[in-house]
Amino acid sequence: MELLVLILFCAMLLLCIACGVSILLALAAGLALFLLYGKHKGYSWRELALMALEGVKTVKNILLTFFLIGILTALWRAAGTIPTIVSCASALIRPSVFLLMTFLLNCGVSVLTGTSFGTAATMGAICAAMAAAMGMDLRLAGGAILSGVFFGDRCSPVSTSALLVAQLTGTDIFDNIKRMLRSALVPFILSCAVYAILGLSSVQAGETPDLSALFSREFTLHWLTLVPAMVILVLSVLRVNVKTAMTASIAASIPFCLFLQHMDPLELLNAAFFGYRSSDAQVGAMMNGGGIISMLKVAGIVCLSSSYSGIFQKTGLLDGLKHTIENLSEKSSPFAATLITSAASAVIACNQTLAIITTDQLCRDLYKDATGFANDLEDTAVVVAPLVPWSIAGSVPLASAGTPLSSILFACYLYLLPLWRLTCSLLRRPSRVRIS
Repeated sequence: MELLVLILFCAMLLLCIACGVSILLALAAGLALFLLYGKHKGYSWRELALMALEGVKTVKNILLTFFLIGILTALWRAAGTIPTIVSCASALIRPSVFLLMTFLLNCGVSVLTGTSFGTAATMGAICAAMAAAMGMDLRLAGGAILSGVFFGDRCSPVSTSALLVAQLTGTDIFDNIKRMLRSALVPFILSCAVYAILGLSSVQAGETPDLSALFSREFTLHWLTLVPAMVILVLSVLRVNVKTAMTASIAASIPFCLFLQHMDPLELLNAAFFGYRSSDAQVGAMMNGGGIISMLKVAGIVCLSSSYSGIFQKTGLLDGLKHTIENLSEKSSPFAATLITSAASAVIACNQTLAIITTDQLCRDLYKDATGFANDLEDTAVVVAPLVPWSIAGSVPLASAGTPLSSILFACYLYLLPLWRLTCSLLRRPSRVRIS
């Protein structure tokens, strides 16, 4: 019965993808399916509703953070913070080191903004445009972009996935980031080497566009506009609560919007809710976005996905799979079992959030150390999800940047990180332990 329910859920997800229907519809149908399964197991509708609500409660703090991120990314655009960063960063790109700089610049912007989608739509789109102008292979550029945007999506203090992992595992996000930086050091260096070699061996032609001139048509570019980004970086280093740090950065952005970029208060509120919209079409193609409204779909995905967890726990729907995963862990390592589980979850779930939540549900009992488990979740579910061609985790950033889906093949960092961790885990062969 349990296997049939899971197969039906997978079929609904794949049908939605094939028909181009929003993943939210499939997740809502999945919730209805799991509620019916719970009813078949003898639970009342009230009990099932409480189970679903209990799952949503586990991510309630994340939902507020999502809306703060929406406001933050909109006001950073409006204040000129992102345009200034992008203008300065793009000036560093030279044809001979284009792929390496594309990777590094997207890493930097994604750490600052915490969003793979937002980074791909700004710095990613700019790098892709430069690649086209210089005659570079867009698949290589897309691979470097995808690697870079998920570098920060994985370990930024304002990343929704990093916050979700910390919330699910009950760990401190700053402790998690320290471990993530250590575990990613070798894959990061190897990725830089790969992109440097690929860049040197690629044929380049043409000139890089002058983005400062383009953005100056709409913004006053000044080093002071970097203050909102510096605020969040400094507060993060001081381990100030993420929501407090984002609120402070939002507050720091407001004077620049009003007095430097000459927005009126109504425009400012409109941008915070609906996102920044430029009056210049060329600038808008690169800078439009953000706002509370942009986070509603993500919030909906997280709410629906997290509602499953309460139902799974109480009804025992995943118990059979858990036993199989425990056996796999004993024969290999907890990381290997987590990697395989996250890959299967990403293939089925078609989005990063549900892959993270499902992997947490199935693999958390393999670990004694919650912080270690959080790090393994980041090094599996978070970076594996964008490698699935039909997952929105990878397809949306590549589409936003304007690069082909085959760019997934050249996203070196997303392959090297889990492979490096897998090799280390198999060499160490740790014994299986449980969270008490």
